[in-house]
Amino acid sequence: MPRYKYYDYNQTVMIPIELEKHIIAGTLEYAIHRLVEERVKIEPFEKKLKNDETGRPAYNPKVMLKITLLAYSKGIISSRKIEQACKENIVFMALSCQQYPDHSKIAEFISTMKEEIKLLFRDILLVCEELKLLGGIPPCGTLDGLKLPSSASKHWSGTHEELKNKKEKLEKKIAKLISEHQSEDKKEDKKGDKKEEKNEKRKSEDKEKIQLERLRRKAKKIEKWLKENEPKIGKQGKEVKSNIIDNDSCKMSTSSGVIQGYNGQALVDEKHQIIIYSEAFGGGQDYSHVSPMIDGAKENTKAIGKTEKYFEGKTFTADANYHSTENIKKCEEEKIDAYIPDVDFRKRDERFEGQKKYKEEKPDRYELDEFNYDERSDSYTCPMGKQLRRQSSKKIKDGYHQYAVKRKGCIECEKKSKCIKMPKGTRKYLTIAVKKEESISKRMRDKIDSKEGRQKYERRLAIVEPVFGNIKAQKRLNRFTLRTKEKVNIQWGLYCTIHNIEKIANYGSM
Repeated sequence: MPRYKYYDYNQTVMIPIELEKHIIAGTLEYAIHRLVEERVKIEPFEKKLKNDETGRPAYNPKVMLKITLLAYSKGIISSRKIEQACKENIVFMALSCQQYPDHSKIAEFISTMKEEIKLLFRDILLVCEELKLLGGIPPCGTLDGLKLPSSASKHWSGTHEELKNKKEKLEKKIAKLISEHQSEDKKEDKKGDKKEEKNEKRKSEDKEKIQLERLRRKAKKIEKWLKENEPKIGKQGKEVKSNIIDNDSCKMSTSSGVIQGYNGQALVDEKHQIIIYSEAFGGGQDYSHVSPMIDGAKENTKAIGKTEKYFEGKTFTADANYHSTENIKKCEEEKIDAYIPDVDFRKRDERFEGQKKYKEEKPDRYELDEFNYDERSDSYTCPMGKQLRRQSSKKIKDGYHQYAVKRKGCIECEKKSKCIKMPKGTRKYLTIAVKKEESISKRMRDKIDSKEGRQKYERRLAIVEPVFGNIKAQKRLNRFTLRTKEKVNIQWGLYCTIHNIEKIANYGSM
């Protein structure tokens, strides 16, 4: 018979542990420990505590902050799992000094870090500046976004009218189920049931009751929300889809399909990929994010001792989603050397000529110089003799005027396919656009098309994409678990903070 080594689960084992020896120099947890102990101002967290004279002692905010940052660095964002890690993981035990905060305390600590997360981020950014981790040669910053699902289903989204229709459909479905159930009861009453059939019928009725209760709850939830909330108006003045679960989030298109989520933005410094400013937005379109991101970055750099003119002359890059007159003007006002391409910039790049994806197909149409311009009447005459008069009250884009002719006069024209594409519908006028002054977008296109512009823009991917790769793949952030923009900003800020702490651990002297 084989022999085995003896073991006994009833034996007592005394294991001496020196907690500080498990926080090893050069590791991320060591950097978190040193930074929170020595550099992070804890006073903002203490303001919420009111137990000076009465009440039980609170967990030290330093301990709570350490275990939160360590948990986020490992992709642990569930408060219950953080509590479990403090009881089972030796590194968490060391950072918490073997204190075991309850998951409710952890959740409360994280979800209430509204202003504190901004101050924490700035404290870490100041350390990055002191360690000379900011500012390359030439200094360059890049803006990009990461779209992630929120803790809300897209099936709860819709305009007020769509949500009303959804509620009505639910009510009709409830009425139909009740009617069917009553009909079945009448049939069963006429013919007697055996015992087995009665049991099956009872189980079926229980399932129907659960289904009816679920549908009623959904209908009541929509009805209550509609009474308490006004329609959500977008930037163009039209109603956009609301979400009953988290109305700050929105539907947005991603490479993985349409999600209900938030757009986490980050402005990244080139030298060591330090995040200068971060914010989460409930909007998938990036054309309105440049201004708040630059303003936020200026506030952060001012807080660490930089001047108002810190960004003047610095290179700034962003992808084509950010190309808008508003964003380019903002960069010009701040005297930033911006490179924001339009969506067709690769079609104009001779390096992509052989790729069908970027090949620009030019239709066989009249050029503007084939229209005769009469300066006295400020009008154009097309090659077939039709006069297009200026629409003085209308402008399109930046620096363009419209010249129009009545649609009726062009319908029978044999050259209309070479002139103006006939729009569908009942539009009264057909128009052409003529540039009267230099367009701000045109200046940016010329800048991007230059050799220097292409070289500077090409650096964008190497600066910002590794940051999002680190946060999403290494830190395992695949969705936001908190609701409302305010709380999602806390989660996004914590991930961006831990990214910067990791840079300090790798390139600094921690």
